[in-house]
Amino acid sequence: MAKEVLYIKVLNDLNRRINAQEFPDLKLPDERSLASSYGVSRSSIKRALTVLVQQGIIFKKRGSGTFVNPLYLKNQGMFHAVGQNLGVSDSFRFKGETPAIKLLVFEKEIANEEDREALFLEQDEEVYRIKRLRTLQDKVFMIENAVVPVKLLPMLTAEDMTHSMFQYAEQTTNKAVTKSFMTVTAEPSSEEDQQYLNLKPTEPVGVMSGVYFLDDGTPFEVGQMRVHYEYMRYNSFVSLDGE
Repeated sequence: MAKEVLYIKVLNDLNRRINAQEFPDLKLPDERSLASSYGVSRSSIKRALTVLVQQGIIFKKRGSGTFVNPLYLKNQGMFHAVGQNLGVSDSFRFKGETPAIKLLVFEKEIANEEDREALFLEQDEEVYRIKRLRTLQDKVFMIENAVVPVKLLPMLTAEDMTHSMFQYAEQTTNKAVTKSFMTVTAEPSSEEDQQYLNLKPTEPVGVMSGVYFLDDGTPFEVGQMRVHYEYMRYNSFVSLDGE
């Protein structure tokens, strides 16, 4: 896999340090100090901090600096709606553990009418149809289904799908997945849900469906995540002051 873009490396390391509670006073160093310590530009630091703010992990207090959200430290196993580059499944952590990926389906086919409408495709355009499982300690907690236009990632391989698809997209197209329209629901579990997620027929499944867009507005993916209800926690951090 291509080398991670700089701000993602900074983002991941800051996440690690926050989870390890390396900032005892909950205050992060200023942007200039972080840029110097990581050996990157301030723009990379600013972008990483923006993602953490959008996740609700940190907050900026005007005139005082940037601080870790103390409520986050008490709820580190929850989902985070990420507005920059990483998808919900990419940002999921449970007790500090990152999920493993198992690829079930990677096929190329002509887009059906529903996919053409969602992804603004022409007749006879091709898409990748992808199904993956996310596991923690060999236990499946999420089924991912994704449809992506072939023209956006013409060199995509099954091996690439064992890593983050959004990171791959940014590294190969120089465009980030920055927006999504997401619907979160709960519904009766299907036979497939019960098989992979080890659910009883009477148990529900969490469903997160959405369309993801590149930073130029191009629809990138139609996705659906079916999540075991025990792991179905979704946070939304909303700023009321426009920051």
